[in-house]
Order: sequence, then structure tokens, then C-alpha cells
Amino acid sequence: MFRIGKCLKKYYRLHVMAASHTKPFTVLVEGNIGSGKTTFLEHFTQFEDITLLTEPVEEWRNLHGWNLLDLMYKDPSKWAMTFQAYVSLTMLEMHRRPTNTPIKLMERSIFSARYCFVEQMMRLGTLHPAQFAVLDEWFKFINCEIPVQADLIVYLKTSPLIVYERIKKRARSEEQCVPLNYIEELHKLHEDWLINRTHAECPAPVLVLDADLDLSQITEEYKKSEHQILRRAVNVVMQSPNKLSPKKPMTRNAIQIIPHIKL
Repeated sequence: MFRIGKCLKKYYRLHVMAASHTKPFTVLVEGNIGSGKTTFLEHFTQFEDITLLTEPVEEWRNLHGWNLLDLMYKDPSKWAMTFQAYVSLTMLEMHRRPTNTPIKLMERSIFSARYCFVEQMMRLGTLHPAQFAVLDEWFKFINCEIPVQADLIVYLKTSPLIVYERIKKRARSEEQCVPLNYIEELHKLHEDWLINRTHAECPAPVLVLDADLDLSQITEEYKKSEHQILRRAVNVVMQSPNKLSPKKPMTRNAIQIIPHIKL
């Protein structure tokens, strides 16, 4: 009887959300390579009303048997265009993927793909200007014509040297050839986009967390974000007809959020 009741409750929730066309409160988790985005997402597995979408790395590693991530790192001048085109496709699919929960956390986004990684490749000369122009036009089209939800950005702020050491330790085979200066330039692009607001438009307010901390301290830092993410989500969700809110209570003090400022 309990299982039947639970199934009926779940069905009712799905029906109400579909009927009201409610969009989930969408949080984009951004940061440099090795900044701890996956660890941050794992912290939120304790909340039953949050959908977690990790970066589709396995799809990049196996497109009909081709490891596009490996090809891109080994010969970026040849494969960067192909890889970034597929990244845009897979990230757009994640943005558009339906969810049954009032909150969705995504690891990176189509915005950081364009504003940080494609931009970096253009500045380094990895992308030919014509290739960059094609990717940029695709991004502009998507941004104008296809709704991409972004309600809050969590920026895991890190020091380039620290994440460089993390990359070496986690030993992801495709990343072993990534030089420190590449990490430093990516860091600057993230800072200019999300903090300084001197490069590209930021689509949502930004919550900044110190991701340089070691594992013994980082959990407490992530707990601080619970209040801001869940409180803001509740405010949005409670304005919708279905009024579904996160199940875990929020007791933490608020921390500062950089407001949404258009360039």
C-alpha cells in the first residue's frame, strides 16, 4: 500500500508540473578545469527535489567510437572546431532536458563553453577566425531562438596553480598535456566574465564560493551555498501554481551574491 501511495504521489507531481508548464529553478555550476564542480554537485544528492546534471564527458569520449576530447587535446588545431561544435550540442541538450523536480543543477553551460573555452581557443589561434565565426553564430542563434534557463550561477573560484595540481593528481588521460598557462588564461576568462563583468554578458546572478579549500574544509563551504540556492529557488517555485519546494529545511545564514548586471 505504501509503495502504491508513493507511486500515485509521484504521478500527481509529474502531472501537476506538466500541466502548469513550470520551469525548474536552474543553477549553472561554473569554474575552471579541476575546480571541483562534480564534487559540488555530489554534495546536493541529499536533496530529493533537485536534479543533478553532470558534464557529458563520456559522450565527448565516445561519439560512435571516437574520443573527441582526446583528439582535441592531442591536436587542437585540427579538432577544436569539431569538439566545440559537439560540446554545444550536448550542453544544449542538457539545458533543454525535462526534469521532474523544481530545481536543476548543471555542471557548466553553453555560456561558459562559448565565453571561456571557445574564446580561449580563438585568442590562442587554435580556431581559425572562420571557424570561430561559425561557432559564434551558432551560439547567437541558440541564445536568441532557443530558451535556455539560467536563474543562478555558482562560481567555484580557484587559483590556477591549485587546480593544475589537482588535474595532475586525478590523472584523466586526456588532460595530462594541459599546460599551466592554459589554466591561467581560462581562469582570467572566468574572472572577467563572472566577477569583473568586462567580458561577455552574465545571464544570471553569481554566487562565489572558495574552491581552493581542501576536502576537509570544502564541505562546510558548500553547505553555505545551500541557503542561497534553496531560498532563491523556493521564492521562484512558490510563485508557480504547483508550489513544489525543496524538502530539506534551510537554517544557514545568507552569503553575498553578485547581482545580475548587463553589460
